[in-house]
Amino acid sequence: MEKKNQNYELDSLDIQILSILMNDASIPYTEIAKKLIVSGGTIHVRMKKMEELEIIKGSSLLINPQKIGFDVCAFLGIYLEKGSQYKNAVEQLKNVKEVVELHYCTGQYSMFAKLICRDTDHLRRVLNEDIQGVKGIQRTETIISLEESIKRQISLE
Repeated sequence: MEKKNQNYELDSLDIQILSILMNDASIPYTEIAKKLIVSGGTIHVRMKKMEELEIIKGSSLLINPQKIGFDVCAFLGIYLEKGSQYKNAVEQLKNVKEVVELHYCTGQYSMFAKLICRDTDHLRRVLNEDIQGVKGIQRTETIISLEESIKRQISLE
């Protein structure tokens, strides 16, 4: 298997393409090409290259969880009994659909997770029935978010 080039330098056209798509991933390549005064083929080739290099890791539809009844966002600091149990814990936590992000981290916690739940009762059930049952988790600390003030992609400019 060919090793991915880790040092690919984005040029100004790549940055412009990414900036447009980060604002609206549904814009057709032909429209991007018109805005940047290049051919649609150029956009396609650039996108393909950035996908191969894993600069672009897909696209997704963003849903506002509160609008569909998921009112609680919580962060969970997870202490593992032993660091060697990390991979096993990750595999088990993949089965907890309320876990929407999971990070292996330095500092106080072994892992840090973001959970989205309908309400605090739902959160309590997930913590008691799903999370605490994961083999290797010693204990957890929960932080409930009261408001998301900033959410954005990295700035390319």
